[in-house]
Amino acid sequence: MNGLDDLAAAGAALLAGVVNAVAGGGTLISFPALVGLGVGAVPANVTNTVSLVPGYLAASWAQREDLRPQAQRARGLLVWSAAGGLAGAGLLIVIPGSAFRVAVPYLLLLSCGLLLAQGPVRALVVRRQAASASRAGAAAGPGAVAGAGVGAGTGAGAGAVAEPGAGAGAGASAGAAAVAGSTAAAGASLAMRLSVFAAAVYGGFFGAGLGILLLAVLGIFDDQPLIQTNALKQLLSFAVNVVAAVGFCFSGRVRWDLAPIMAVAALAGGALGGRLARVVDAGLLRLLVVVAGLAVAVSFWVA
Repeated sequence: MNGLDDLAAAGAALLAGVVNAVAGGGTLISFPALVGLGVGAVPANVTNTVSLVPGYLAASWAQREDLRPQAQRARGLLVWSAAGGLAGAGLLIVIPGSAFRVAVPYLLLLSCGLLLAQGPVRALVVRRQAASASRAGAAAGPGAVAGAGVGAGTGAGAGAVAEPGAGAGAGASAGAAAVAGSTAAAGASLAMRLSVFAAAVYGGFFGAGLGILLLAVLGIFDDQPLIQTNALKQLLSFAVNVVAAVGFCFSGRVRWDLAPIMAVAALAGGALGGRLARVVDAGLLRLLVVVAGLAVAVSFWVA
């Protein structure tokens, strides 16, 4: 490659960093750009993943304060994210390049669909969190306190004349309810971890739209505020990409003549995008990225 090719790769990475910071979907720009420069589909995907890792690190660091209240939960999910990212990266390395090239347009279409779903997914997360807050407020309201007082008073009076087996029966019912609740919580926790693992496998294999997948998974199984959910999503995305990138570094597929240039450009693009996020219409930018992604998918079919 010549200097113009290096400049084009850096420009694509810069734009990808901006798009990731503003709307998401930067891979739909940087990956096709590498393919257009003559890089094979697998080396282009591998190089793109390695190059964009600094951007994920910067995003996670910027939201570190929102991660502190959920440190314990984050540690558990990080293991599943890293395992999934490594599995996806291994799958990409072992499959034939020709098979991956056939899958690329379908992966691009999936990524475009995920990008379009970002708004509805965020709305779903906000609705779930609002409903959870409303239920918590109702349970802690004055009626609950009064009911507890009345229940305690009547329970104390009734206890004097209750049959001996009544207390044991109530205790058994409470114990059964506690066991059922614990079992349901454990099932939901396992389902969330497996879902995070599945999303991470996709992220290690291709990556575009990973953040939206993780946001949907966390929003379905959790009721944390959106800002904390988004921070956890960023951390898990970083874990997936850094583990995949480390695996790719030993694969012999990374274009080291391009990766450092693109990494610096992507980091600069992320910083620039953080400033532009307040003035750029994220919805319009997302739509433009989707149109570009669809055009690239069609080009793979007709090539």
